[in-house]
Amino acid sequence: MQTDMNPSANGLATKATFFESRYANSPNEVKGMTTEQLRQSFLITTLFQADQIRWTLSFFDRYMTGGVMPVAGPVSLDCPENLKAQYFLERRELGIINVGGAGQVIADGESFELGYKEALYIGQLTKEVTFVSADDTAPAKFYLNSTPATHRYPTRKVSRQDAEVVELGSTATANHRTINKLIVNSVLPTCQLQMGMTELKTGSVWNTMPAHVHDRRMEVYFYFEVPEGQAVCHFMGEPQETRHVWMQNEQAVISPNWSIHSGSGTSNYTFIWGMAGENLDYGDMDFCAITDLR
Repeated sequence: MQTDMNPSANGLATKATFFESRYANSPNEVKGMTTEQLRQSFLITTLFQADQIRWTLSFFDRYMTGGVMPVAGPVSLDCPENLKAQYFLERRELGIINVGGAGQVIADGESFELGYKEALYIGQLTKEVTFVSADDTAPAKFYLNSTPATHRYPTRKVSRQDAEVVELGSTATANHRTINKLIVNSVLPTCQLQMGMTELKTGSVWNTMPAHVHDRRMEVYFYFEVPEGQAVCHFMGEPQETRHVWMQNEQAVISPNWSIHSGSGTSNYTFIWGMAGENLDYGDMDFCAITDLR
């Protein structure tokens, strides 16, 4: 289901808000899917278009994945009609990570400057959110994740220095990587949204390996800093029934709670992970032995 909304008449530069929803799929359905059916169900191909907010709502935990790239001027956060809310964050919380040029987010009159790879958490009941680029020739690209929320927590910026940083893997197994935990409960309080960023070292291509599942949470992966001419192969499915989706730069993929989520690129790259579900325990994972994957 896809809709294009007209902007509110408030003088802002928003041209339209794109919204689509994706139904939840069971493991039995996925086993029989063609390549194109997998891509239509789980791959989000376009997140950034000038002066447009683009949303994809997954029926897995009603997780919303989006992007906004202000070019001609400020862009306001409109509320898609499908949410049946008075404003977007009436019953939701929002996580933002800037993957473009310098920008600014204004939340109920409070301004936050966001540089490259800096994050912002915006709490429930925030009524007005505006996105601005510092330079329209190098626009900000605000990557957005949103989940249902039942409590208001304070809006807060998270810089790279504020993140909880963990090094994992090794060059010997081609998975040496830095995990930056940005919007997680060890850094700031949220209802259920968690977001972070994993950067692979030069020469390393595997992420989230050994793979794992967690029945209590679903995830969305957003791949970026994929060099031109290169690609990432994202692996999903049950551990003994894996499938793959080839992805390009600045694309995202929905990962159900019953599915592994791992990937390997033809070069090193960076990805943002976002989670929602039963708990906020980052370490709640059911690991799959590499030799058991099929």
